[in-house]
Amino acid sequence: MAALTPISRTPVSFYVPVVALTGAFAGLLVGTAQDNSLIGAVLGAALMAAVAFLMTSVIGQEKASRWGLTALMLLAGFAIGGIPGAVIGALFGWFFGWFTFWLFEGRYRARIAPYLTPGQVLWHFAFRVICGAIFVFLITPILVVIPLSFNAENFFTFTPEMLRFDPAGYSLKHYEDFFTNSDWQNALRNSLLIAPVATFLSVSFGTLAAIGLSQPHVPFRRAIMAILISPMIVPLIISAAGMYFFYSRIGLQGTYLGVVLAHAALGIPFVIITVTATLVGFDRSLTRAAANMGANPVTTFFRVQMPLILPGVISGGLFAFITSFDEVVVVLFVGSAGQKTLPWQMFTGLREQISPTILAVATILVVVSIALLTVVELLRRRSERLRGMSPG
Repeated sequence: MAALTPISRTPVSFYVPVVALTGAFAGLLVGTAQDNSLIGAVLGAALMAAVAFLMTSVIGQEKASRWGLTALMLLAGFAIGGIPGAVIGALFGWFFGWFTFWLFEGRYRARIAPYLTPGQVLWHFAFRVICGAIFVFLITPILVVIPLSFNAENFFTFTPEMLRFDPAGYSLKHYEDFFTNSDWQNALRNSLLIAPVATFLSVSFGTLAAIGLSQPHVPFRRAIMAILISPMIVPLIISAAGMYFFYSRIGLQGTYLGVVLAHAALGIPFVIITVTATLVGFDRSLTRAAANMGANPVTTFFRVQMPLILPGVISGGLFAFITSFDEVVVVLFVGSAGQKTLPWQMFTGLREQISPTILAVATILVVVSIALLTVVELLRRRSERLRGMSPG
């Protein structure tokens, strides 16, 4: 049996500075929490550089080094910040133990092309780090809101009990207030009355518009498309002000129908875009074959075309529903007290009451949005499989 090719070791001058730089970033985070970011960054860089050198050049055993570093960082974190600090310290220790040997043994090159230059390898991973940092920057506010919604006190900040993971610091009372308070329930009922109807109108008009604009003989297709998707591009405050002045002249301002039509107008662009993308791979010979077999246009649409573009229609409908359910600016302009939706009630709670129930409602909306977007992603993959763009 042929001998296995030994793993090429990277030089100390490469992996130690990289680990030190990563340690400086981690130290910056810890130091900022302790009101001394500069010292934290310097200590983090020096400590991680020394640890990387000791683990690889002195100890040499990856498993023992990683578990030992995890235990040491856990104890250090507990000494600094109690149980939360211990959890964070253990995560840091595990990551730096893995990261050091990942660099030291050259495993970072295992999944990339061997002919890439060092500069290309650097950009390969730097690009992913930048994308990850942007993702963390965008998702952090959501991650902060979710645990705060279980706060046992009427505060918008973490209490000492929460930071100690004391069960007494957590409660479901804000969720209970949401499900028992008449104001919140009326707002939820209005949202559930408005969003589905607005979604139905958006899907109906948006699907027909997308099918019509996909026909090559339609004149001024690009101009019409630009007009129809303009609600996505124009600042929402401008659209809301325009709708207010228009609806007030025709008697729809402050009515249920006015809010529904306004939300439908905001949702139509999402339906047009998703259905248009689905129609790109649609085989038009199928509709011609159905017509040759004697099917009228309505039958052809529902029996031939609709089943194939259904993933795009449903995706657009979900986006339109989320847009209507989460929208607050337009409903403030065109609605009245009788159409106070859930986002409107949240806005009122922030401005007038400072109610922590807003955090519970925000968490519920985040969960609903994640579930709907998951459905959208599953439908997108199904659509690609149906069109042969990805393996089954």
